[in-house]
Amino acid sequence: MFFKQFYLESLGHASYLVGDDKTGDAFVLDAQRNVEGYFDQSRNRGLRIRYAIDTHGHNDYLSGISEITARTDVEVLGYAGAALGYDHRPVVDGEIIEMGDVAFEVLHTPGHTPEHISLLVYDRATGDEPTLLLSGGALLVGDLARPDLLGGEDEARASARDFCHTIQEKILWRLPDHLEVWPTHVAGSLCGGNIGSRLSTTVGYERKTNAVLARVSSSEEFVDECIRLDNLPAVPPYWRRMRAQNLSGPGRLGVLREPVALKPAELKAAQAEGGVVLDARSPEAFAGGHVPGALNVGLGPNFSTWAGTLLPEGASTLLVLDHPEDLREATWQLLRTGYDVPVGWLSGGMQAWRTSGQQVDVLQEMTVSQLKQELLRRGMNLLDVRQPAEWAGAHIEGALFITGAELPQRLHEVPDDKPLAVVCGSGYRSSAAASLLRANGRRHPVANVIGGMSAWSTAGYPTSS
Repeated sequence: MFFKQFYLESLGHASYLVGDDKTGDAFVLDAQRNVEGYFDQSRNRGLRIRYAIDTHGHNDYLSGISEITARTDVEVLGYAGAALGYDHRPVVDGEIIEMGDVAFEVLHTPGHTPEHISLLVYDRATGDEPTLLLSGGALLVGDLARPDLLGGEDEARASARDFCHTIQEKILWRLPDHLEVWPTHVAGSLCGGNIGSRLSTTVGYERKTNAVLARVSSSEEFVDECIRLDNLPAVPPYWRRMRAQNLSGPGRLGVLREPVALKPAELKAAQAEGGVVLDARSPEAFAGGHVPGALNVGLGPNFSTWAGTLLPEGASTLLVLDHPEDLREATWQLLRTGYDVPVGWLSGGMQAWRTSGQQVDVLQEMTVSQLKQELLRRGMNLLDVRQPAEWAGAHIEGALFITGAELPQRLHEVPDDKPLAVVCGSGYRSSAAASLLRANGRRHPVANVIGGMSAWSTAGYPTSS
């Protein structure tokens, strides 16, 4: 059996390619939208992709299942109880999909979503015992996937009760402790509140160490733990669009258009026509000088999530990059969360913008010692944009808390009666939030707190919890 995990740090997403050397067939589970890697690996191994399936209608990214069908003849599978809008062969709980020496048993594992499935994988060349579990969101490293994405608290409690039965009947009571578990939601995903840093686990390890599983014997206690909203990350705005698109079948990308290299005057004109300038440089570089009205989301592990938070749906994106070679990575991170290929990018970067004589804006930066002095004399408001669990653990007395994911819808709640400082854990998220606030108009200055709450705590300044 050939087995390969593909890890996207930017989304905390893992997908899988499983192949059978005897038949030369391969199976892809929970494909990312850029499917080149699956075909590269298959080609190198002498395999052909025969099957593809998604464990559930994902909220956090656009699936690549349509891209696989665009490239090769493949049998797309889908759970019979899912309302899927694309061509597929329905499969049911307990069904076995044979692929030479490799077999996949479909397990209906509701909880994260109602239609959720996991695949129990067998390698008959080594014996009749299951080899591994592709768990999707049914069992994560140190956590379970959140059950609160499809409605209010009543719906979340019902999903959590389903989850309790899933964990007991499909996993803990049935599967051996040594069985390897490979989830779809891994480190970096917002689909859990406490996902561990490892990319796989075992049933036995989770049975002994997973804090949520420790409460599974009491259904109601388990339900309460599952839907603890103060422990769950806030949901980014773009998630509301992903599930419906994934269930209906994401549109095929086709041949990707090349974003245009724009001279400064051309980028300024495109911005005036409604384009959104997204500056993908670091917060420090952005603070030192940027295109007026630009949003700042540094290219890195959090780019997809924060771009999806700040950019409106259907945005015509204009990129400012450190290096031209960053264009492909930024483009794919946007495509994975449902945005079109960027309209263009600033040729020559900010150096070209400055030397062309265009106006340059700066973002004020503030040290924690400066912030402390301003707060003491009540000369500044403070906005904290971290996650709920971070805020609950420790925050600065008197700060206003609006988690970053909710900020685009709650801009009107941020006071503008005096200058504003924005704080997060280190300065990345607060720079993004500050750029959004400034792009939407402020009478008073906005400053980004350098080092964020990490620097505040290191300095020994007081916090509340």
